[in-house]
Amino acid sequence: MDVEIITREAVKPSSPTPGHLREFNLCLLDQLAPVAYEPLVLFYSSFQQKFTVAHQSERLKRSLSETLSRFYPLAGRIKDDSSIECNDFGAVFVEARVSCLLSKFLEKPDAGVIRKFIPIEIASPEELTGSLVLVQANFFACGGVAIGVCISHKVADPVTFSTFMEAWAAAAFRSGESTVLPLFNASLVFPPQNISLSKPAALESMRDRCVTKRVVLDASEVAALQVKAVSESVTCPTRVEAATALIWKCAMNAARSNSEHLRYSILSQSVNLRKKTVPPLPEHTIGNLEGYFASCATECEVQLQSLVRQLRKGLQDFGENYLKKLGKDKASMAICESFQEAASMLPEGNVDFYVSTSFCRLPFYGIDFGWGKPTWVTIPAGDYKNVVSIMDAKDGKGIEAWVTLTEDDMAFFERDRELLAAASFDPVASDLIMPMSSL
Repeated sequence: MDVEIITREAVKPSSPTPGHLREFNLCLLDQLAPVAYEPLVLFYSSFQQKFTVAHQSERLKRSLSETLSRFYPLAGRIKDDSSIECNDFGAVFVEARVSCLLSKFLEKPDAGVIRKFIPIEIASPEELTGSLVLVQANFFACGGVAIGVCISHKVADPVTFSTFMEAWAAAAFRSGESTVLPLFNASLVFPPQNISLSKPAALESMRDRCVTKRVVLDASEVAALQVKAVSESVTCPTRVEAATALIWKCAMNAARSNSEHLRYSILSQSVNLRKKTVPPLPEHTIGNLEGYFASCATECEVQLQSLVRQLRKGLQDFGENYLKKLGKDKASMAICESFQEAASMLPEGNVDFYVSTSFCRLPFYGIDFGWGKPTWVTIPAGDYKNVVSIMDAKDGKGIEAWVTLTEDDMAFFERDRELLAAASFDPVASDLIMPMSSL
């Protein structure tokens, strides 16, 4: 399948940023965030009879321009470790043509092909010097469209990503009117620090010959997993806990099948800190406002219940050790401590390190630019092994996950009987969300 780039241009804010806002201070969490792009692709079914490609493209660019005026730091460039120069250079907007039908692509969505729908590599050399927002509008031959968006992890976590997308869609749908008003006060709660950051060498060990597979659990299977995961200490496992524990369990079994030694396993997850501070921050507070906590498992802890307990314990320990400080003017110290602990757990020796990111409970399936809600929303996978990206299915009850493992581990993982009993690998996306005839 060919994706041909037609045009590439800069979309600047519709109104200039005032002089007193020309420098934007990053918060401590922004400073600590990885230097990478966070990607998302939204697929919309055919609306060719109602809108021309030129009309769709112009609507996207106009509304993006208006949205950048409100989210003015995203139209700037990273200046140094603690600030963004709000110079109104704007976002990159790419228009592309796809030489197939959307229905054909959705028959078996491929992780490698999906990456063609985003305008830049997730780990790009432009991370520190280029645009903070990049968009690629991919127009299929049938009239469908895939909107690929990359946003710098230095200024946005999944919640900020969602806030920006909602504002952009509202500007397009309501012709300039948007009820989303971003707040830029995170640096007052988490002031930037004079710190020197470098990419941990252990992260490079997570680059390997990898394979990415899409694992889908429908609503009934997720509910059944939640029941299986119940224990005395965790009486109401969440959907994400149950699905994450199953994937972690099967990934651990795969890694241990390929090793001659006992393996200790660590899984890192993120938590939205907006509701954890005292007082809580509004959800539309802009920034990378995530904390990270780790859960550990030994050879004896490979049952679903025990892994869910470890996931819950990791979150509880994070709350007891760090979150309680967020309301006592010790936020910066608490965050630095949590990151130092996470860094100390990066793999050495016979340790497997996994990272799980959740986009669940965020309203991406409600993003309507004026031609309907998405047919499918997904997260392109990156180049690191042992990474899991989890998202809601369209019904809000099922779970979809992109799992990236080494080639050897994936060979065992995709044959795991417990996983196959509960989940499907790479199913037809359109069967999950809409009848094929409507495409």
